[in-house]
Amino acid sequence: MEMALDLANRGLYSTHPNPRVGAVVVQEGIVVGRGAHLFAGEAHAEVLALAEAGAASRAATVYVTLEPCSHQGRTGPCADALMAAGVKRVVVAVQDPNPLVSGQGIARLRAAGIEVELGCCEAESRALNPGFFMRMEGGRPWVRLKQAVSLDAGVALGNGQSQWLTGTLARADVQKERASASAILVGIGTVLADNPRLAPRLDIPLRRYPVKVVLDTHLRTPADAAMFASPGAVWICHGLGLPDSAKKMLQAAGAELLAVPVDGEQLDCPAVMRILAERQINEVLAEAGPGLASTLFAAGLVDEWLLYMAPMLLGQGALPAMQVGPFQQLTEAPRWRSLRVESLGNDLKWTLGPQER
Repeated sequence: MEMALDLANRGLYSTHPNPRVGAVVVQEGIVVGRGAHLFAGEAHAEVLALAEAGAASRAATVYVTLEPCSHQGRTGPCADALMAAGVKRVVVAVQDPNPLVSGQGIARLRAAGIEVELGCCEAESRALNPGFFMRMEGGRPWVRLKQAVSLDAGVALGNGQSQWLTGTLARADVQKERASASAILVGIGTVLADNPRLAPRLDIPLRRYPVKVVLDTHLRTPADAAMFASPGAVWICHGLGLPDSAKKMLQAAGAELLAVPVDGEQLDCPAVMRILAERQINEVLAEAGPGLASTLFAAGLVDEWLLYMAPMLLGQGALPAMQVGPFQQLTEAPRWRSLRVESLGNDLKWTLGPQER
């Protein structure tokens, strides 16, 4: 199963909106077939592993990181492929949360007389697909908040200057985070201040680029913003009742406009997340300034916090990472769990998760 998980990881940048899945066929203790799902609409991991194994699939054991599908989508049901191959046993890491499958694949295999075991490396498989599980079970994407901060928790000098707090290795790592996301989310403040391209830049070719999502209540996005010239679709979430002239200008530039209810002066972020989930967005990388970060925290929409920490002090007047509170007691202050700490040159990448809810 660990080998199957490694194979699934090959789809880290490419399987959206499908989950990352790996499969291994074993015959008498020998691996005879391997497969990884890489692109939506193309062969699933089980089919590729069975094809490599050929006749050796008969009476074999198949290890797969997610329950085999049982429905006809853009490809045929993997449960049928396993039955047709004559496998004897299937070991499944975790049941598929998709209502179109959700136990039906396992039931189909068992009804055909195939032994099925469930739960081997379940946590690892879920961790490989947090957005898919969140979208299916929670109705919204998995949200990673990315921020570059100084030792005194500043994200920019008081005059707004922030490029660059971190070094080349940290910035290269951000490109990997961008590539693995289904969508990159920014506020209009970041667009106006930094004019980012938002498309990942990697040394490997990408067949899929994340969607660029801008929260822009009043449609202030410039029609010549750099993100329109970089790969990937642009979706702009905006408030209701805005003039058609502003909409037409951005649509002509290539944006798709999504009307969202307004909560006070801000877009309703939970509503934004529901819309993104309906559009099959699994994982969101929020590249947030203090305003958007504060909004996401207040709405309870941060599932993972990526802090790229630079060993420098920005001093008095620096812009803080966010505004939360005030709190009267330490017991009121949100605490986070440290998941990983990595050295990237002189900088640290600190990955945190919320305390168990």
